[in-house]
Amino acid sequence: MKLYGSPTSPYVRKARVLIHEKNMPVEFVVEDPWIDDSPIILKNPLSKVPVLEIGADSYMFESQLVVHYLDHVDGKSFTPRDPAGYWQSQWWQALGQGIIDAGIARILEMRRPEDKQMPEKIVREEKRIARAIDLAEKTIKENSEFLLGNRFGLADIAMGVAMQYTDFRYPHDWRSRAPKLAKWLGGVAARPSFEETLPPGFVKPE
Repeated sequence: MKLYGSPTSPYVRKARVLIHEKNMPVEFVVEDPWIDDSPIILKNPLSKVPVLEIGADSYMFESQLVVHYLDHVDGKSFTPRDPAGYWQSQWWQALGQGIIDAGIARILEMRRPEDKQMPEKIVREEKRIARAIDLAEKTIKENSEFLLGNRFGLADIAMGVAMQYTDFRYPHDWRSRAPKLAKWLGGVAARPSFEETLPPGFVKPE
């Protein structure tokens, strides 16, 4: 299998972290979906990453589908099997995805020419991120090594990537109001799967 995408994309990074955790033989190929003649278009008509090649001219796309496939293809799922745990994992993954989506929307707006930017949209996305962080802090248990029980899983991947993307593209002091979340992230971010997939130019918060 081959995973196509950008090393700075948090959507791609979710898949890369999972691949690393599972020690799967998946080659990472850097391709830019934004250029007009991007080879990604031949693999995904939506021209978005990640794209996972699973066979000759056979591809998976959209990060949630790619991660779901990688999680189940080897029979060693990182998703809890009990119904309550399954839906709790989905909840955390949705929250992480929302933080990433808001962060992407914010940075894209800020990259527009200054006279074309909508300050109210930037503020709206920042408020979304703040509310999501507050909810995560309210929900996470004290001194939790992992978000669900005693096992690292997709919930940790989604939220870990989301919070580090926030540090990467929207650095601000969220830790002072979310100390439980910050402590949890410190542990997850120290894992080799996170260390070895950090986006180029990432500066760790002091």
